[in-house]
Amino acid sequence: MRQLNIAQGPVRGYKEANDDVFVFYGIPYATAPTGPNKYKPPLPPPTWTVPFEAIDKNIICPQMKYHFMTKPNSTQSEDCLIVNIYVPDTKTNKLPVLVYVHGGAYQIGHGEFGVAKNLIREKEMIIVNFNYRVGPHGFLCLGTPDVPGNAGMKDQVALLRWVKKNIASFGGNPDDVSIIGYSAGSSAVDLLMLSPMTKGLFSKVIPESGSNMAVFSVQGNPVESAKAYAKLINFTGNEDDVYSLEEFYKTVPKEVLHSVDVFGEKDSTFFFTPCVERDVGQEMFLDDAPVNILKAGKQHKLPLLYGFAEMEGLFRVPWFDHWKDSMNAKFSDFLPADLHFDSESEKEKVAESVKRFYFGNRPISEETIFRYIDYFTDVMFAYSTLRSVRLQVESGNNNIYLYQYDYADESAPLIPYTEIHGANHCAQTYGVIDGLWPNLTEDEVSKDTKKMKQVMRNIWATFITTGKPVSENSDLPQWPPTGANGGPHMCIDKSLKLRGPLIQQRVLFWDEIYDKYYKIPTPPPSPPPRQKEDL
Repeated sequence: MRQLNIAQGPVRGYKEANDDVFVFYGIPYATAPTGPNKYKPPLPPPTWTVPFEAIDKNIICPQMKYHFMTKPNSTQSEDCLIVNIYVPDTKTNKLPVLVYVHGGAYQIGHGEFGVAKNLIREKEMIIVNFNYRVGPHGFLCLGTPDVPGNAGMKDQVALLRWVKKNIASFGGNPDDVSIIGYSAGSSAVDLLMLSPMTKGLFSKVIPESGSNMAVFSVQGNPVESAKAYAKLINFTGNEDDVYSLEEFYKTVPKEVLHSVDVFGEKDSTFFFTPCVERDVGQEMFLDDAPVNILKAGKQHKLPLLYGFAEMEGLFRVPWFDHWKDSMNAKFSDFLPADLHFDSESEKEKVAESVKRFYFGNRPISEETIFRYIDYFTDVMFAYSTLRSVRLQVESGNNNIYLYQYDYADESAPLIPYTEIHGANHCAQTYGVIDGLWPNLTEDEVSKDTKKMKQVMRNIWATFITTGKPVSENSDLPQWPPTGANGGPHMCIDKSLKLRGPLIQQRVLFWDEIYDKYYKIPTPPPSPPPRQKEDL
């Protein structure tokens, strides 16, 4: 047992028998507002005088039920803003700190989904993970004082401020904080770099498979998203009256609020994700579109270890049999939502050129499943990452270390209709955290995978402690920062190879389309003044 004092009062953490890491579970880092205020920013955390037993690891935020990230024995509670802290058994102080932001498309998930005790064993550090509000609870964005938007991102900022204030009590260095995220968590840490709220809260960033420029990272038109979702959960009021919509979302039971599976949208969005905020006189997480912030060079220019897996599009393989006929019939339905066309004919023309680029003259079928994977790799993850890289380098960040992760573990499921394993969405995350997809223990994986995990933890730990992924005296190949064209990049497989620009032909193809048709996300429009009877 270890007892220490934080700003809120004394806390007690424990380590399991034969373990070398103390864990403090379930410490409240903020208070989630409830009732009609539940979409507002987080409130200060509770305080106490008797020792807080930091042992509850079952609290998660309200969310839709989804098999992949469901936590056994979990308790859904609106009062879910808790942090878990992993501390090595050491006398050393001022340890580097790593804050994990969980993934789950901004709809599901919890802090404990990925645990990285073995990273602590690679290099002494303190690891933090936490819950934040997800789905409509975290990302409904109406641009009103009661529903300004980005509640889930403001939770993340509150956590980082809590770390700054309290981590020294655990032996951490508040001035040496790195943030890391996978999938939507990757998009989130990339967005945290753009926010005026986060200045000075972290010094290094590791986005794993998700970019601040991704089609799902920022809602294009948040009020329209709110209207469309409200219809799915039986809203019958006047959808053009934002106050009627707001009242509905304030009063709908949480079981209904989180009842719709939003993972199958053809345009690669998920309804409720971060938004560009309208100024309602409160602190704003995102006051402009990411593309504008990056072009103006207003992002925090920090070292980034940035990349994605070779076959991110495997994320969309569960929909393949359901979608292939629709894609052949009307491919334009599957274009990313952040493209805007003046006419239907223009949209069909672009869709035809995209389909031809990926599939040639062949239909989308079992024989072309790898092209299907490439398509979704690019529209959801790869292209937006490389577009963000270009904008960041052009605006002065020369500390971006770019990679593509190609290693596929032989225990991973075969790609349907093939005899091939692929590096799935966030495969590099599983290279670093404990265990492996599909939830094998470290002892059950192959020798190659054990070696791969050691290499990955070494690279990640080196970056977390030095801001560079490979030290000068390392046996690994030297890894210089990337340029605006996405090169050089490190190809991470059984061996590491430094290569030139990453997927260059695919990037140039999409550049031409995005330069012409990209629709910049906008904040909610100003609502009309409230009528007296509304007050």
